[in-house]
Amino acid sequence: MVKGYAAWAARWRVPLGFALGFAYLVFSQPTQARLVAGVAVALLGLALRGWAAGFLEKNQSLATHGPYRYTRNPLYLGSALTGLGLAIAGGSVLMMLALASLFLLVYGPVMRREEHLLRQKFGAAFDGYAASVALLLPRRPRPGGVSGQAIPASGRRFCWARYRKNREYEAALGFGAALVFLILKMRLR
Repeated sequence: MVKGYAAWAARWRVPLGFALGFAYLVFSQPTQARLVAGVAVALLGLALRGWAAGFLEKNQSLATHGPYRYTRNPLYLGSALTGLGLAIAGGSVLMMLALASLFLLVYGPVMRREEHLLRQKFGAAFDGYAASVALLLPRRPRPGGVSGQAIPASGRRFCWARYRKNREYEAALGFGAALVFLILKMRLR
């Protein structure tokens, strides 16, 4: 049952995110103070996502450098921060609760499903990594780092080509569109 639900969650996470985004358009009530506070949080999330995308070679190697030294899921953590920032900017408690629900009910199982796939692909290297690095909330890396894996030098530093290949600019564009919407909604009220 859990595997089936995780597969469902993985398949529906983007459409559910769009539905939440539509609800956001309806329920947001931005003010200048909320906008400033929310944008600050959202930009932290976008920066984390961008940083992570520059280290990620999907399905090719196990990302363990950059933000992956502190959390196994910096992209999801960045998404959560970006969503939280937008919820703050929109000033809707309902949207904050919906975002938290989406994250727990959809992204939690998706992270576990992806971990299962990484364990199948990378075996003991992933097990050593998972034992050393937190699932979501960052913590200080253990001394000696992650053992049992050879990371090519190219995977140890940020790369703009990986950022572009992972299409991370789409998150920044989406945030920009949301920001323009919030500003317009605030000024037109």
